[in-house]
Amino acid sequence: MTTAALVPPAPPVPTTTRTYRLSTANRKSAAAEMRALIAALLRIAGHASLVESARICTSELVTNVYRHTSAKLVHVEVTLGDSDVAVYVYDDRPRALPVPPEIVPAIEAHGRGLVLVNDLSDAWGATYYGGLLPHSKAVWFRMVTGGRGTS
Repeated sequence: MTTAALVPPAPPVPTTTRTYRLSTANRKSAAAEMRALIAALLRIAGHASLVESARICTSELVTNVYRHTSAKLVHVEVTLGDSDVAVYVYDDRPRALPVPPEIVPAIEAHGRGLVLVNDLSDAWGATYYGGLLPHSKAVWFRMVTGGRGTS
């Protein structure tokens, strides 16, 4: 009779994440400022293949805050993982719902930003804060190295 020793599984490899919170005044140049900061963070973190797509998505979401809210500041949170990036853009207008890309007519001159976010990210959505009567929301996107946003 042969006996085998049970070997416990190796512990999971910890995923390293870093989170950065960025803010700027809600002005016309906010999208350009956040694009530059996001690009720098991603390059430094080794996510160069995601830079261009993340710049475009960030620009679209920050522009929406500028155009559709009265917020004094634009807040952006960036979480960098080993193989993924998540970006949250916060605003104070939770009732201004993001329109899903399939609803935006192809001929519309405006409102196509979420189509780009949908096409370039691996996932996106909106998170509401404040319970039944939300006081703010974050529209977010996530990109994975080797995913849809990789250039």
